[in-house]
This record gives sequence, C-alpha cells and structure tokens, in this order.
Amino acid sequence: MNAENNRDESLHLFIVLSRACEWVTAHAHRDIRRHGMNPTEYAVLELLYHKGSQPLQQIGGKILMTSGNITYVVDKLEQKGFVVRKPCPEDRRVSFAEITEKGRAFLDEVFPQHREAIEAAVAGLNAEEKREAIVLLKKLGIAAQESFK
Repeated sequence: MNAENNRDESLHLFIVLSRACEWVTAHAHRDIRRHGMNPTEYAVLELLYHKGSQPLQQIGGKILMTSGNITYVVDKLEQKGFVVRKPCPEDRRVSFAEITEKGRAFLDEVFPQHREAIEAAVAGLNAEEKREAIVLLKKLGIAAQESFK
C-alpha cells in the first residue's frame, strides 16, 4: 500500500468514525433529554452513581469536560436535589460532589431505559462485532493519545 492510499484510508476512517460517533451519541442525548437533563448533567450524575463521591476538581477529567463547567453543572444538579456538596475534612480547599437518595432513585429508574437506548443505537453490530470494535477502538484511542503527547 502506498502512502497516498494510507492517507486516504486514514481520512476515510476519521469520517466514518466521526459519523458513527455522532449518530450513537444522538441516540444517547435524545434519551437523556427525555428525562429533563442535559448530557453533561447526566454524565456527572452517572459518575457519582457508579463511582461514589468525587472531588469537584476531578470530575471534569473523568467525563471529559472543563472544570469551569463542572461547577455550573453541579449547581444545577444541587437545585434539582440530585447532588450535594460536602467539604473535605482534610483539605478545606476541596469539595466533594455526592449523589443524594433522590438522585440515586432517579437513576435507578432511568438508567435501564438509557441502557436500552444505547443498545438500540449500536444494534447494527452483533455481539462478536461489538467485541472486535471495542478492541480496535481501544487500540486506536491509546495510540492517538500516546502520539498526542
């Protein structure tokens, strides 16, 4: 394979991957909005639901969001009664976000439906193809991350 064909295939892969991501994400976002949340609010709440209390300063990195937006999102989740802030006893500069019982009950109800929406979005692949895609996309992501440094 010559270098020109490799460049063309790389560009084609980028376009196909971007479009697939866009449409799968559209399914997820539509489902999240049905429940009166935006995708960032849902991502923060889901992180706290699955991983427990988190320092505000670290949430952004875990959900691929800027830290400035996290304060705003946590404020909105607090207003809905889904999250509370707790000060760190060892370091008063650090605050934790913690899911409330109301937030946990909300996700107990909507997460199974959200899982079904994701399953529908990726139903174009069978189980074996999904496993292959996971392996290949992890490999691609790791290589892209390492070459970015």
